[in-house]
Amino acid sequence: MTRTILAILLGCLPLAAHHAFGGEFDANRPVLLRGKVVKVEWVNPHAWIHVEITKSNGAKEVWMVEGGSPNSLLRKGVTKASLPEGTEVVVDGYQSRDHTVLRANGRNVTFTDGRKLFLGSSGPGEPPKDAVPTDQAKPPSR
Repeated sequence: MTRTILAILLGCLPLAAHHAFGGEFDANRPVLLRGKVVKVEWVNPHAWIHVEITKSNGAKEVWMVEGGSPNSLLRKGVTKASLPEGTEVVVDGYQSRDHTVLRANGRNVTFTDGRKLFLGSSGPGEPPKDAVPTDQAKPPSR
């Protein structure tokens, strides 16, 4: 009886939806972001890296870059301390389907010394592993 009640109560709790890559990000909109890390959010279900880039006209933008879960990143040797604020990086990934925000799904982070971290971009709808991001971040539509 107690197990039945517990099962019913657990079934009533709201579940956090997890998106597939293709549901939120566009494999046809690759992006290469060059800038410095301004913030790292080590949270579930995805870690977030905030990167400040300088556009060709001198204006600055801060992009939110989604990585894998903290657990999956830790298994690959990536920790929150791997990306200290102020670190210059190049992030390759794919822009959000919602073009009103500066958000991308990150595949790799490359440091100025050539070291590379895999951010865990994967899932249904993800781009092919040999896809090459471009240097043209398309501005969000406003």
